[in-house]
Amino acid sequence: MNPILRNILAVIIGWLVGSFVNMGLIMAGHKIVPINGVDINDMDAMAQVMPTLDAKYFIFPFLAHALGTFVGALIAASIAVSHKMKFALAIGVLFLIGGIMVNYMLSGPTWFTIADILLAYIPMAWLGGTLAVKKTSSTT
Repeated sequence: MNPILRNILAVIIGWLVGSFVNMGLIMAGHKIVPINGVDINDMDAMAQVMPTLDAKYFIFPFLAHALGTFVGALIAASIAVSHKMKFALAIGVLFLIGGIMVNYMLSGPTWFTIADILLAYIPMAWLGGTLAVKKTSSTT
């Protein structure tokens, strides 16, 4: 396969799989720790209730953001032909942009926003990229 096409597919597949992981964990979180009396599909209702929620309601969103980014970056770096870490970090930037948007639309507690933005995206993309690069270099 053409290396450029493969690198483009690496980002697309990493972003899609990471997004599925993210949404799967968000949905699992709502089943395990439901927000009683709130329709989770109603953005206005969620925006109103977010500042009042306890820390337990933010465990799954953080895990979703961190693990979705990690898996997406790991896959992108594993598939990419060259510049593996750059593609892993590109996934981190894509997820970071999404995270900033969600934190703006559904602003939760300040501690969560800071932890989410600083820890869930770029560090996890770097970790996923590092593991993929080590895996690739150990098999060659």
